[in-house]
Amino acid sequence: MTSEDWFLRPPAPFEIEREGIRSKVPAGWDCRIGKRFASEGEERTYVFLHASTRRLLGNRADYGGGVVETLNSRDVFVALIEFGPDEAGSALFKEVAELPTLEVSQFHRNQLQRRIRGQAGVQHFFTLRGRPFCLYVVLGSIANAVELVDQANELVGGLDVTGV
Repeated sequence: MTSEDWFLRPPAPFEIEREGIRSKVPAGWDCRIGKRFASEGEERTYVFLHASTRRLLGNRADYGGGVVETLNSRDVFVALIEFGPDEAGSALFKEVAELPTLEVSQFHRNQLQRRIRGQAGVQHFFTLRGRPFCLYVVLGSIANAVELVDQANELVGGLDVTGV
């Protein structure tokens, strides 16, 4: 095992909190909460959470570009991406009482932002505590969906969002 291998699977759980998002991160996951830099002319950017059983390197796209290409058959990527307040409660971002529970039947390769052989994903759009989000999850292998969805639910079950 190399030092890089160790970081791919951090040995102990930890907690992280920023911008009204808190995560109890299970052992074996890396997790970051941040905001994109504002583009020219863009007034405000919103918070995102990225978590994966792979190491999260510095430059990642909102939906995991730069990470999902590195997933192996035992890996999962989770993104919780906030949208602007005008989306809250809209038809796409209906109000929910809690984060969605993931089910194997929800995952499909057509749910991926970019199709990668063997992978499957799911997207849930919702408003939680007045804040609109997309929960996007990628499984490194649909063949291991039962195990990987359980891992993703462990991570998602440890997320909490404060209201606006």
